[in-house]
Amino acid sequence: MEFAGLKALVTGGSSGIGAATALLLKERGADVAVLDLQPEQAGAGLTAIRCDVSDDAAVRHAVKEAAERLGGLDIVANNAGVGAQGTIETNDDAEWHRVFDINVLGMVRASRAALPYLRQSRHAAIVNTCSIAATAGLPQRALYSATKGAVLSLTLSMAADHLHEGIRVNCVNPGTADTPWVSRLLSAAPDPAAERAALEARQPHGRLVTPEEVAAAIVYLASPLAGSTTGVNLAVDGGMQALRLRPSPAAS
Repeated sequence: MEFAGLKALVTGGSSGIGAATALLLKERGADVAVLDLQPEQAGAGLTAIRCDVSDDAAVRHAVKEAAERLGGLDIVANNAGVGAQGTIETNDDAEWHRVFDINVLGMVRASRAALPYLRQSRHAAIVNTCSIAATAGLPQRALYSATKGAVLSLTLSMAADHLHEGIRVNCVNPGTADTPWVSRLLSAAPDPAAERAALEARQPHGRLVTPEEVAAAIVYLASPLAGSTTGVNLAVDGGMQALRLRPSPAAS
């Protein structure tokens, strides 16, 4: 219960990794507010507020409401985001602007609005949800990867800027996770079973990452017990980023 008395905000907290994070923070003792386009889907016992992270005025209003209802803010988990497929040719300028606006500027808006409250905390932490796409070249993910590369760089800059204020900033880099977005991609594939098998085989441990595994990493980075950890990108990818395994010998 290391989060007892702490107040946490999770963007995109009604489904997938965000939902798992919000629930785990609550289990560990935090009071949690969820900002999401579908707040009615948030878990029981959470303060749910509708918010579109692409709208700065809406973000400022929602963060203020969350801080007032919780009695302050100590932790921000920036999880809201959208996916994108294709090479640089696939998406037009409008889609590039839209995805960057949500995946990168959405984190900027939420963090910026929360800073006045975090500065008053004794255990302030921001954790950004990044991706293996920031550190590995993945096919058909040019736009998405570009946004996550920006998130990684943003995390490091924020960590440097706000360390003297007592605010730690880190990010998690999940591999391909079993989230609603990935499920939609699989269902749209010509052969969903084959596509799932290919995604699982791409990760050295041979399966998709669970939202709960990513949530556990986010909660660790947000915890007061990680008080000396800042400017870190923590991979939760079954070894995809760091390991280079030899193929298993063919069965005789």
